[in-house]
Amino acid sequence: MKKSWGIFLVILCLTGLFLWITYLSFPHEKPRGGMSGDVSVLAEEIDLDSLPEYSGEAAIEINDNVPDFEEYEIEEAQTSYESYSELDALGRCGKAEASVSLDTMPTKKRTSISSVKPSGWENEKYDFVSGEWVYNRCHLIGFQLTGENANSRNLITGTRYMNVEGMLPYENEVADYVKSTGEHVLYEVTPIYEDSDDLVASGVHMQACSVEDDCASLAFNVYAYNVQPGIEIDYRTGENWEE
Repeated sequence: MKKSWGIFLVILCLTGLFLWITYLSFPHEKPRGGMSGDVSVLAEEIDLDSLPEYSGEAAIEINDNVPDFEEYEIEEAQTSYESYSELDALGRCGKAEASVSLDTMPTKKRTSISSVKPSGWENEKYDFVSGEWVYNRCHLIGFQLTGENANSRNLITGTRYMNVEGMLPYENEVADYVKSTGEHVLYEVTPIYEDSDDLVASGVHMQACSVEDDCASLAFNVYAYNVQPGIEIDYRTGENWEE
């Protein structure tokens, strides 16, 4: 009897251990709220808890503005290429990267991108916003760099402010360097979603490195805030309203 009881306890313990391991192997949703936790959704991780709340600067430097590319990535970027993540189950874009060069730059005029409706596209007009519409269809990698136009894997719902004040200056820096030198720039942009079911990114992580001289001439590592001064945004849905 004692022997049977001992066997039963061993089986019970093993069963409990199996169930616990199984439970830990499944992902569990993180609680919502605030700029907290390592909560990037698609591709690389960025600790939002380490970033300050938006306070008037369209973009801030990360890691002292030094990109975190691996050496092999820089070496591979000596050949031009483009790469765009597939849309996820919620229709959201992921990381886009390219080795930008004269070869990747557009040779034709830009055409309409109105056919693309990025996740969270709940656009509204406000008199105090430049162009009135709060949202733009923001290219992760700007048209001037790779000529990608109505590519749904390269367009996110971004505020006019992030598009023009946050991202465009860095895109222009890359474009100017490539045009003046004829060399390559390794360029990467990742939309960062604060919570796992947000349809609109909280911001974008942008990195670049001049390839031929191992980042000596051009390098940046920044986070651009997807905000619009004077407007509140529900990042879960894309809905927005005046403050």
